[in-house]
Amino acid sequence: MVDKKTGVKPKAPKAQKLETSKKKLVNSKVKTEKVKPEPEEAERLIPNSELLVTAEPKAAAKAGRRSAKAIKEAEEERARQERIRAGKVAPEAPKEAKKPPRSRLERAGKKYREMAKLVEKGRLYPLAEALDLATKTSTTKFDATVELHVNLGVDPTQADQNVRDNVTLPAGTGKTLRVAVFAEGDEVTKAKAAGADIAGEADLLAKLDKEEIDFDVLISSPNLMARLGKYAKLLGPKGLMPNPKSGTITTDIPKAIKEAKAGRVEYRVDQAGIVHLGIGKVSFGPEKLHQNADLILSSIRGAKPASLKGTYINSIYVSSTMGPSIKVAV
Repeated sequence: MVDKKTGVKPKAPKAQKLETSKKKLVNSKVKTEKVKPEPEEAERLIPNSELLVTAEPKAAAKAGRRSAKAIKEAEEERARQERIRAGKVAPEAPKEAKKPPRSRLERAGKKYREMAKLVEKGRLYPLAEALDLATKTSTTKFDATVELHVNLGVDPTQADQNVRDNVTLPAGTGKTLRVAVFAEGDEVTKAKAAGADIAGEADLLAKLDKEEIDFDVLISSPNLMARLGKYAKLLGPKGLMPNPKSGTITTDIPKAIKEAKAGRVEYRVDQAGIVHLGIGKVSFGPEKLHQNADLILSSIRGAKPASLKGTYINSIYVSSTMGPSIKVAV
């Protein structure tokens, strides 16, 4: 319909609302443009503190120079340097250079160093002379043991290169050994007559149950070995488990006792391929020590594995307890 007064056809309600909203939008823009100051004027009006717009901090790295810990330490170091320049903090004194570690000889006691001077470095001594020198360089107040160390070129992990044997030292060991015998019946009586310190069955098992070991050698008759099986973890690490190779499992118990008392010793190569064995006391003198050492070295040479290729004996050393080592000519 046409309006009679204006002669204009009125707009639909929806179109009228749209027109009204457009006018309002135009009016608001005009007002904003009038109020908005120029850029230079805006900088004068806004305080300096608000002009400094900081960018969002980047996420710190997990490690390295850009990690939160490293950044914090760097800031603390810069602050410390500023305090030092301002004279508020005294500068740190330079760190002293680390001294090189002392040699084993320098760390040893005075008496040991004096005895070590008697041994010529790099010289290979004849066995008799080396043993004589070992008795002279003993530094202990007690009657020290003279030790023999033989470095072998074997592989102990190979079953056929596991060098092991037992010998009876002609001059003895210088030690009083306590011998225990695991036996029954008449063998107990024979063992005690032969000099056994402990002999029997039930009494010995009772000691082992309590983990009481007051003996140095354990000998057993073959028929009773099965009963010692459960004590292998107790006896084995101490070298006390009876073994046919060491002569401690035998039917001739009196003979085994006499040999043990006389100075029978067992040697075996360790994991590093070395045989360590005491061959007597310093009080024995060079002559008796030489008899024992000569017998042991002969036994070791005779135990050379057939499968070994290359050098068998790499080096030989003798020394007293806590004394300097003396290298022996192979």
